[in-house]
Amino acid sequence: MIRYIRFLCLFILYINILQAQPKKISQKTFLALCDSYTIGESVNASERWPVQLVERVNNSQDRFVMTTPTIIAQTGWTAQELRSAIDEKHPGSDFDLVSLLIGVNNQYRDYPIEDYPKEFESLLNMAIEFARGSAKNVIVLSIPDYGYTPFGNPKKDRISAGIKAYNEINKRITDEKGVNYYNITDISKQGLEKPMLIAKDGLHPSGKQYSLWIEQVIRDEGFWKIFK
Repeated sequence: MIRYIRFLCLFILYINILQAQPKKISQKTFLALCDSYTIGESVNASERWPVQLVERVNNSQDRFVMTTPTIIAQTGWTAQELRSAIDEKHPGSDFDLVSLLIGVNNQYRDYPIEDYPKEFESLLNMAIEFARGSAKNVIVLSIPDYGYTPFGNPKKDRISAGIKAYNEINKRITDEKGVNYYNITDISKQGLEKPMLIAKDGLHPSGKQYSLWIEQVIRDEGFWKIFK
């Protein structure tokens, strides 16, 4: 009986020690691939949408921690230029989340739209590879419509038609790959009626607009499945 009581006391003590140990919080990594819309042209670094996404996710749960995002992006990059930068940087294939948003500069430079499907699909395949080969760990954002900015307003109809055509292509390919797609273009179309959504340069999204993108992403149940 005494041995049993001692064993029980030691077992209870062991359980209490285990419960007192701090839980190990896993770390999740994030790779963002894009152009000016991800590097955050004309906004502070803290207002970039990948940075805001990490902050919102970390503040909304305690199951894991997202680390500082790795960003491969530069203002003015076309799909092919992003591809060249990826080939140079070799980001690795062990990211928990990978995002892709590309194509606006193809449209802006009036490149042949016939080249875009192959270029976008190649980049999306790479994004999936970087996400440990899992399509469910990749998200694609639609191209914002800069026709609804002071810069683009004089050519709004032409710009909007071009952006629409590009987004039809990237959504079709994204759906075929089984990747989550987020249409943030409608948010960008509020730019003329809501000036606070446009950065000081009159062209790029403001930090406020990026925060609305984040709201749309994190409201989606499919986004949270990435981390299960």
